[in-house]
Amino acid sequence: MGIASMTGFGRGEASVNGVIATVEISSVNRKQLDCNVTLPPHLNSLEPQIQSAVRSRLSRGYVRVTTTLNQEASSVDSTNIDLWQQQITTLRQAAAKLNLPDDLTASTLLRLDAANIHNIPLDAAWEAIEPALTAALNELSAMRHQEGTTISTDLIQRLETLQQIKAAIAQRAPTVPLLWRDTLQTRLTSLLEGQATVPDPDSLAREVALFADRCDISEELTRLASHFDQTLTMLNGSDPCGRPLDFICQELFREINTIGSKANDATITRHVIAFKTALETLREQVQNLE
Repeated sequence: MGIASMTGFGRGEASVNGVIATVEISSVNRKQLDCNVTLPPHLNSLEPQIQSAVRSRLSRGYVRVTTTLNQEASSVDSTNIDLWQQQITTLRQAAAKLNLPDDLTASTLLRLDAANIHNIPLDAAWEAIEPALTAALNELSAMRHQEGTTISTDLIQRLETLQQIKAAIAQRAPTVPLLWRDTLQTRLTSLLEGQATVPDPDSLAREVALFADRCDISEELTRLASHFDQTLTMLNGSDPCGRPLDFICQELFREINTIGSKANDATITRHVIAFKTALETLREQVQNLE
Protein backbone atom coordinates (compact mmCIF):
# COMPACT_ATOMS: atom_id res chain seq x y z
CA MET A 1 0.00 0.00 0.00
CA GLY A 2 3.01 2.32 0.12
CA ILE A 3 4.91 4.22 2.78
CA ALA A 4 3.16 4.68 6.14
CA SER A 5 3.79 6.95 9.09
CA MET A 6 3.52 5.77 12.69
CA THR A 7 0.87 8.33 13.67
CA GLY A 8 -2.83 7.71 13.25
CA PHE A 9 -6.22 7.00 14.75
CA GLY A 10 -8.97 4.56 13.92
CA ARG A 11 -12.40 3.75 15.33
CA GLY A 12 -14.65 0.82 14.63
CA GLU A 13 -18.04 -0.28 15.89
CA ALA A 14 -19.94 -3.49 15.37
CA SER A 15 -23.17 -4.96 16.69
CA VAL A 16 -23.61 -8.73 16.82
CA ASN A 17 -26.47 -10.54 18.54
CA GLY A 18 -27.32 -7.57 20.72
CA VAL A 19 -23.72 -6.87 21.77
CA ILE A 20 -22.21 -3.55 20.64
CA ALA A 21 -18.40 -3.39 20.55
CA THR A 22 -16.49 -0.15 20.07
CA VAL A 23 -12.76 -0.22 19.38
CA GLU A 24 -10.53 2.86 19.24
CA ILE A 25 -6.88 2.62 18.18
CA SER A 26 -4.28 5.38 18.32
CA SER A 27 -0.61 5.15 17.41
CA VAL A 28 2.43 7.39 17.80
CA ASN A 29 6.14 7.09 17.08
CA ARG A 30 8.27 4.40 18.71
CA LYS A 31 11.29 2.44 17.49
CA GLN A 32 9.62 -0.91 18.09
CA LEU A 33 5.99 -2.07 18.11
CA ASP A 34 4.50 -1.65 21.56
CA CYS A 35 0.80 -2.47 21.83
CA ASN A 36 -1.22 -1.58 24.92
CA VAL A 37 -4.70 -3.10 25.10
CA THR A 38 -7.47 -1.92 27.44
CA LEU A 39 -10.41 -4.30 27.89
CA PRO A 40 -13.20 -4.78 30.40
CA PRO A 41 -11.62 -6.86 33.20
CA HIS A 42 -13.61 -10.02 32.48
CA LEU A 43 -12.43 -9.96 28.84
CA ASN A 44 -8.68 -9.72 29.50
CA SER A 45 -8.23 -13.24 28.12
CA LEU A 46 -9.02 -11.78 24.67
CA GLU A 47 -5.93 -9.58 24.70
CA PRO A 48 -3.68 -12.11 22.86
CA GLN A 49 -6.17 -12.21 19.98
CA ILE A 50 -6.23 -8.40 19.78
CA GLN A 51 -2.43 -8.24 20.01
CA SER A 52 -2.14 -10.76 17.19
CA ALA A 53 -4.52 -8.80 14.97
CA VAL A 54 -2.62 -5.54 15.57
CA ARG A 55 0.82 -7.09 15.00
CA SER A 56 -0.34 -8.65 11.75
CA ARG A 57 -1.06 -5.14 10.41
CA LEU A 58 1.57 -2.90 12.05
CA SER A 59 5.32 -3.21 12.55
CA ARG A 60 6.33 -0.07 14.50
CA GLY A 61 4.86 2.49 16.87
CA TYR A 62 3.26 2.76 20.28
CA VAL A 63 -0.30 1.52 19.73
CA ARG A 64 -3.12 1.91 22.24
CA VAL A 65 -6.27 -0.16 21.78
CA THR A 66 -9.36 0.62 23.86
CA THR A 67 -12.36 -1.69 23.70
CA THR A 68 -15.78 -1.12 25.24
CA LEU A 69 -18.93 -3.24 25.20
CA ASN A 70 -22.61 -2.32 25.47
CA GLN A 71 -25.93 -4.03 24.89
CA GLU A 72 -28.50 -2.89 22.37
CA ALA A 73 -31.65 -1.40 23.84
CA SER A 74 -33.70 -3.75 21.70
CA SER A 75 -32.04 -6.69 23.36
CA VAL A 76 -33.80 -6.00 26.65
CA ASP A 77 -36.27 -8.82 27.31
CA SER A 78 -38.02 -10.47 30.22
CA THR A 79 -34.69 -12.01 31.27
CA ASN A 80 -33.16 -8.55 31.69
CA ILE A 81 -36.20 -7.32 33.60
CA ASP A 82 -36.15 -10.30 35.94
CA LEU A 83 -32.43 -9.77 36.54
CA TRP A 84 -32.93 -6.06 37.21
CA GLN A 85 -35.76 -6.88 39.66
CA GLN A 86 -33.48 -9.21 41.59
CA GLN A 87 -30.66 -6.64 41.69
CA ILE A 88 -32.98 -3.78 42.76
CA THR A 89 -34.43 -5.92 45.54
CA THR A 90 -30.93 -6.81 46.74
CA LEU A 91 -29.84 -3.15 46.64
CA ARG A 92 -32.88 -2.03 48.65
CA GLN A 93 -32.31 -4.71 51.26
CA ALA A 94 -28.67 -3.64 51.60
CA ALA A 95 -29.65 0.04 51.82
CA ALA A 96 -32.22 -0.68 54.56
CA LYS A 97 -29.69 -2.72 56.53
CA LEU A 98 -27.12 0.07 56.31
CA ASN A 99 -29.64 2.84 56.96
CA LEU A 100 -29.06 4.40 53.55
CA PRO A 101 -31.74 6.38 51.66
CA ASP A 102 -33.64 4.53 48.97
CA ASP A 103 -32.85 6.87 46.05
CA LEU A 104 -32.98 4.35 43.24
CA THR A 105 -34.41 5.68 39.96
CA ALA A 106 -34.79 4.48 36.39
CA SER A 107 -31.26 5.77 35.65
CA THR A 108 -29.98 3.16 38.09
CA LEU A 109 -30.89 0.56 35.47
CA LEU A 110 -28.19 2.00 33.19
CA ARG A 111 -25.54 1.32 35.78
CA LEU A 112 -26.94 -2.13 36.40
CA ASP A 113 -26.93 -2.75 32.67
CA ALA A 114 -23.25 -1.79 32.53
CA ALA A 115 -22.58 -4.26 35.30
CA ASN A 116 -24.45 -6.92 33.37
CA ILE A 117 -21.95 -6.56 30.54
CA HIS A 118 -19.71 -8.78 32.65
CA ASN A 119 -22.14 -11.62 31.99
CA ILE A 120 -21.50 -11.59 28.23
CA PRO A 121 -19.69 -14.83 27.26
CA LEU A 122 -16.20 -14.52 25.72
CA ASP A 123 -17.29 -16.00 22.40
CA ALA A 124 -20.18 -13.57 22.07
CA ALA A 125 -17.92 -10.66 23.02
CA TRP A 126 -15.26 -11.63 20.46
CA GLU A 127 -17.86 -11.98 17.70
CA ALA A 128 -18.63 -8.28 18.17
CA ILE A 129 -15.08 -7.12 18.95
CA GLU A 130 -13.39 -8.75 15.93
CA PRO A 131 -15.24 -6.80 13.17
CA ALA A 132 -14.99 -3.58 15.20
CA LEU A 133 -11.24 -4.15 15.59
CA THR A 134 -10.85 -4.80 11.85
CA ALA A 135 -12.73 -1.59 11.02
CA ALA A 136 -10.58 0.40 13.46
CA LEU A 137 -7.37 -1.07 12.02
CA ASN A 138 -8.52 -0.25 8.48
CA GLU A 139 -9.18 3.37 9.44
CA LEU A 140 -5.89 3.62 11.31
CA SER A 141 -3.97 2.10 8.41
CA ALA A 142 -5.59 4.49 5.92
CA MET A 143 -4.62 7.50 8.02
CA ARG A 144 -1.06 6.25 8.49
CA HIS A 145 -0.63 5.64 4.76
CA GLN A 146 -2.10 9.03 3.86
CA GLU A 147 0.37 10.77 6.14
CA GLY A 148 3.14 8.46 4.91
CA THR A 149 2.54 9.61 1.33
CA THR A 150 2.89 13.23 2.40
CA ILE A 151 6.10 12.48 4.33
CA SER A 152 7.51 10.50 1.40
CA THR A 153 6.99 13.46 -0.95
CA ASP A 154 8.70 15.76 1.54
CA LEU A 155 11.63 13.34 1.94
CA ILE A 156 12.17 13.15 -1.81
CA GLN A 157 12.35 16.96 -1.97
CA ARG A 158 14.84 17.04 0.90
CA LEU A 159 16.87 14.30 -0.79
CA GLU A 160 17.07 16.42 -3.93
CA THR A 161 18.60 19.20 -1.82
CA LEU A 162 21.25 16.78 -0.53
CA GLN A 163 21.98 15.63 -4.08
CA GLN A 164 22.48 19.23 -5.21
CA ILE A 165 24.92 19.87 -2.36
CA LYS A 166 26.75 16.64 -3.15
CA ALA A 167 27.01 17.70 -6.81
CA ALA A 168 28.51 21.05 -5.74
CA ILE A 169 31.08 19.24 -3.60
CA ALA A 170 31.94 16.87 -6.46
CA GLN A 171 32.43 19.83 -8.80
CA ARG A 172 34.70 21.63 -6.33
CA ALA A 173 36.80 18.64 -5.22
CA PRO A 174 39.11 18.31 -8.30
CA THR A 175 40.15 21.96 -8.04
CA VAL A 176 41.35 21.68 -4.42
CA PRO A 177 44.78 20.06 -5.16
CA LEU A 178 45.35 22.53 -8.01
CA LEU A 179 44.59 25.49 -5.77
CA TRP A 180 46.85 24.07 -3.08
CA ARG A 181 49.64 23.59 -5.65
CA ASP A 182 49.39 27.21 -6.76
CA THR A 183 49.35 28.41 -3.15
CA LEU A 184 52.35 26.26 -2.25
CA GLN A 185 54.29 27.40 -5.28
CA THR A 186 53.54 31.03 -4.51
CA ARG A 187 54.72 30.64 -0.91
CA LEU A 188 57.93 28.87 -1.92
CA THR A 189 58.69 31.50 -4.51
CA SER A 190 58.15 34.21 -1.92
CA LEU A 191 60.35 32.46 0.66
CA LEU A 192 63.18 31.87 -1.83
CA GLU A 193 63.00 35.32 -3.37
CA GLY A 194 66.47 36.85 -3.73
CA GLN A 195 68.19 33.49 -3.34
CA ALA A 196 69.87 31.38 -5.95
CA THR A 197 67.73 28.37 -5.02
CA VAL A 198 64.50 27.75 -6.89
CA PRO A 199 61.66 25.36 -5.97
CA ASP A 200 62.36 21.81 -7.13
CA PRO A 201 59.57 20.82 -9.57
CA ASP A 202 59.81 17.13 -8.66
CA SER A 203 59.52 17.81 -4.92
CA LEU A 204 56.62 20.15 -5.55
CA ALA A 205 54.90 17.49 -7.67
CA ARG A 206 55.36 14.88 -4.92
CA GLU A 207 53.86 17.19 -2.29
CA VAL A 208 50.92 17.96 -4.52
CA ALA A 209 50.38 14.25 -5.21
CA LEU A 210 50.45 13.44 -1.49
CA PHE A 211 48.04 16.26 -0.75
CA ALA A 212 45.70 15.14 -3.55
CA ASP A 213 45.68 11.63 -2.11
CA ARG A 214 44.91 12.86 1.42
CA CYS A 215 42.00 15.02 0.28
CA ASP A 216 40.59 12.55 -2.27
CA ILE A 217 36.86 12.13 -1.54
CA SER A 218 35.83 10.19 -4.63
CA GLU A 219 35.00 7.06 -2.63
CA GLU A 220 32.83 9.00 -0.21
CA LEU A 221 31.00 10.70 -3.07
CA THR A 222 30.35 7.33 -4.72
CA ARG A 223 28.91 5.93 -1.49
CA LEU A 224 26.72 9.02 -1.06
CA ALA A 225 25.30 8.45 -4.54
CA SER A 226 24.63 4.81 -3.68
CA HIS A 227 22.82 5.79 -0.46
CA PHE A 228 20.70 8.28 -2.39
CA ASP A 229 19.66 5.54 -4.85
CA GLN A 230 18.75 3.16 -2.03
CA THR A 231 16.70 5.86 -0.31
CA LEU A 232 14.71 6.60 -3.47
CA THR A 233 14.12 2.89 -4.06
CA MET A 234 12.69 2.45 -0.56
CA LEU A 235 10.58 5.61 -0.72
CA ASN A 236 9.05 4.40 -3.99
CA GLY A 237 8.48 0.89 -2.60
CA SER A 238 5.65 -0.59 -0.57
CA ASP A 239 7.46 -2.13 2.39
CA PRO A 240 8.00 -0.46 5.80
CA CYS A 241 11.27 1.43 5.50
CA GLY A 242 11.63 3.51 8.68
CA ARG A 243 14.43 1.44 10.21
CA PRO A 244 16.56 1.01 7.05
CA LEU A 245 16.18 4.69 6.19
CA ASP A 246 17.29 5.65 9.68
CA PHE A 247 20.38 3.49 9.18
CA ILE A 248 21.08 5.11 5.80
CA CYS A 249 20.87 8.53 7.44
CA GLN A 250 23.57 7.44 9.87
CA GLU A 251 25.72 6.31 6.94
CA LEU A 252 25.15 9.63 5.16
CA PHE A 253 26.33 11.46 8.29
CA ARG A 254 29.42 9.25 8.42
CA GLU A 255 30.32 9.88 4.78
CA ILE A 256 29.80 13.65 4.94
CA ASN A 257 31.85 13.83 8.15
CA THR A 258 34.70 12.06 6.38
CA ILE A 259 34.43 14.49 3.46
CA GLY A 260 34.57 17.41 5.88
CA SER A 261 37.69 16.10 7.60
CA LYS A 262 39.49 15.41 4.29
CA ALA A 263 38.40 18.43 2.30
CA ASN A 264 40.98 21.06 3.36
CA ASP A 265 38.88 23.63 1.54
CA ALA A 266 36.67 26.37 2.96
CA THR A 267 34.11 26.11 0.16
CA ILE A 268 33.66 22.37 0.63
CA THR A 269 33.43 22.89 4.39
CA ARG A 270 30.52 25.27 3.87
CA HIS A 271 28.84 22.68 1.66
CA VAL A 272 29.39 20.04 4.34
CA ILE A 273 27.70 22.22 6.96
CA ALA A 274 24.73 22.81 4.65
CA PHE A 275 24.54 19.06 3.93
CA LYS A 276 24.49 18.19 7.64
CA THR A 277 21.77 20.74 8.34
CA ALA A 278 19.56 19.40 5.54
CA LEU A 279 20.30 15.80 6.53
CA GLU A 280 19.23 16.42 10.12
CA THR A 281 15.80 17.63 8.99
CA LEU A 282 15.50 14.62 6.68
CA ARG A 283 16.37 12.25 9.51
CA GLU A 284 13.75 13.82 11.77
CA GLN A 285 11.14 13.09 9.11
CA VAL A 286 12.41 9.55 8.61
CA GLN A 287 11.79 8.85 12.29
CA ASN A 288 8.07 9.35 11.65
CA LEU A 289 7.96 6.42 9.21
CA GLU A 290 6.91 2.89 10.04
